[in-house]
Amino acid sequence: MATTTIAAPETASSLKRRVSYTRAFMGLVRRDFRVLGREIGPFLVRVAMNPLLFLFIFTYVMPHMSGGAQLNPTAQLGAGSGGFGTVLLPGLMAVAIMFSGIAAVALPLSQEFGITREIDDRVMTPLPIEAVAIEKIIFSAMQSIIAACAVFPMAYYIPSPHVQAHVTSWPFLIAVMVLSSLLAGALGLTIGTAVNPKQIGLIFGVVVMPITFLGCVYYSWAALGPIKWLQYAVMINPIVYMSEGLRAGLTPLAHMPEWLILTMLTFFLVLLTWLGLRGFRRRVIS
Repeated sequence: MATTTIAAPETASSLKRRVSYTRAFMGLVRRDFRVLGREIGPFLVRVAMNPLLFLFIFTYVMPHMSGGAQLNPTAQLGAGSGGFGTVLLPGLMAVAIMFSGIAAVALPLSQEFGITREIDDRVMTPLPIEAVAIEKIIFSAMQSIIAACAVFPMAYYIPSPHVQAHVTSWPFLIAVMVLSSLLAGALGLTIGTAVNPKQIGLIFGVVVMPITFLGCVYYSWAALGPIKWLQYAVMINPIVYMSEGLRAGLTPLAHMPEWLILTMLTFFLVLLTWLGLRGFRRRVIS
């Protein structure tokens, strides 16, 4: 009886603390959604402009030009499976997920960790420091999913010839979307906490652009078969598994084994989240 009497107050206190954490966490999410709602226009423009122009020029304008196939050296990558547009559909969705994740976490952190130290306002909420960082990852994942959904109709309808897309497994596609979006947020958190705020713009040229071009965005991983060393070298790039996962879930093109895609997405998510949380705590208390 004595044990029960002692445990009851502890259980009540633990429940009250969890309720308090949940309310504070949801409060941060609601605040971020209100900010996003006020900036929805710039958000959609940022997400749509690059893939829209890329699709319009390479999959619509050039195929309609005289000699368009010769002008576009990548046009034959998707031959027999809907053309280059089918190759691009999952790749551009992966890029939208990645850029949205980085823009939603790394760029704001570069300001919040700057001279104003706006991050101090967030960590004053009744939450563990790590929970504040996790909220950023989760909210950026929501933005990444919105970005991918915004890119899909453009990547599906603009290309000529028409894109061949179908979903063979909804659970697999949803798992890839969720893991990829969380991974993009974790990557943004790692970059935002590891890089000096003054150098955050340099990261896009030194890190983001190379991993994009070597991320199987504009070609499938299987297409790298003739260049074996590069085919295996790019496997250290997490964007490869985003692109290949969406390619496996949305197109009939050759792709990596599904078990490998899910395993590596989970591995990079755990690794980058751990690095990001450690860096976030270090930057907050410094």
